Amino acid sequence: MKRFLINRVGLPTLLFVAIQTAGAAESVRQQTIVLISGEYEYDSARTLPGFKEYLATNYGFNCIYLERTKGEEIPGLNALEKADLAIIFVRRMTLPQEQLGKIQRFVESGKPLIGLRTASHAFENWKEWDRDVLGGNYHNHYGNQLSAAIKVRPEAADHPILKGVENEFAAGGSLYLNAPLPPSSTVLLMGSVTDKPPEPVAWTHDYKGARIFYTSLGHPKDFENRSFRRLLVNAIYWGLNRPAPQGEKSN
Repeated sequence: MKRFLINRVGLPTLLFVAIQTAGAAESVRQQTIVLISGEYEYDSARTLPGFKEYLATNYGFNCIYLERTKGEEIPGLNALEKADLAIIFVRRMTLPQEQLGKIQRFVESGKPLIGLRTASHAFENWKEWDRDVLGGNYHNHYGNQLSAAIKVRPEAADHPILKGVENEFAAGGSLYLNAPLPPSSTVLLMGSVTDKPPEPVAWTHDYKGARIFYTSLGHPKDFENRSFRRLLVNAIYWGLNRPAPQGEKSN
């Protein structure tokens, strides 16, 4: 009976069904995101765990949070070996080479990465990181007293990362100086303060085939902003090469 069914269905059909089944299993597999806090300026030790719970509860991701010790170490970086995407919020660390190597291997693997705010100057012993990996050009910032208006770049309005993001909203903190960016970066958001030239605030970049997204936003007040949360969620889905969700979920 089994032989009859196989002959009737045909081997090509069986192979097609097997491939489709494997693809479906992969599409529903719970994907892992590693969130890394390594700075003391913007309270990421509070905002990233909160965002971790938001992602796990509303979008079903398996999220792992790692935090800098009081010294120059980030325990648990082995988690990157099984991560599908990493979010880095680190500032001016001199990581031990063994730990830095784990981040370097993750980046070289071609997996997607998101950098937040101080990630542009994350590593004192990897100065090329900002330009080469993130596609950035950080060189200081305006004062906190200058309120920055964030606007969607018209040429990028249809980008999936901007789906559901307001065309204009206020930044929670100071505006970073990043212009000019290398030609390989695609700017999505611009920011401006009074009487100063606009600065790129969010962009995508390709590093050896890896999908990279960076934004200089990341102040605690930004995490309270629906547009910022949507921006990050969209960037995660874009990085994972998945369609952006229809709207912000909230439980």
